[in-house]
Amino acid sequence: MIEKLENQKHKEIAKGFFAKFIHSEKMTMAYLNVVAKASVPEHKHENEQITSVISGRFKFTIAGEEYIMEAGDVVVIPPNVLHGGVALTDCFIIDTFTPVREDLKRM
Repeated sequence: MIEKLENQKHKEIAKGFFAKFIHSEKMTMAYLNVVAKASVPEHKHENEQITSVISGRFKFTIAGEEYIMEAGDVVVIPPNVLHGGVALTDCFIIDTFTPVREDLKRM
């Protein structure tokens, strides 16, 4: 099935984080526009996560280690690992989760 992202409305999932979601049977993809200085507190979830920075710079803290991610950088975050971060600039990020993020599916 083909979906057009342009037909979806952005949902502000945290202050300064605007997302569009695609859910399949086994995974969730989030297309995120993030405003500079917006942050997400450290958290963890049962889902494996792959984050790709498409544009901008994002500072991630993963399991206590800090990483500055830029366009073209990708990180894999295992399930139940504490992580969070802050946008150093305006960013466009794609997050992929497996299994499906049921909490995001309800948004």
